[in-house]
Amino acid sequence: MPKMKTKSGAKKRFKVSGTGKVIRTQAGKQHGMIKRTNKQIRDSRGTAVMFEGDAKFVKRYFLPYA
Repeated sequence: MPKMKTKSGAKKRFKVSGTGKVIRTQAGKQHGMIKRTNKQIRDSRGTAVMFEGDAKFVKRYFLPYA
């Protein structure tokens, strides 16, 4: 059986922590900052841990060897 390829888009978007949790960047910081409040911009800094159901999907289909 050949090796599965990791989805290259997922490589750039997700990381797996040492305990197996999937880390993602916060959404909504690419453009359109003028519409958002300063609190929204502040709160979407940094990274967050994905919910378990979504993380399971990402690990199974997009990051097979993570």
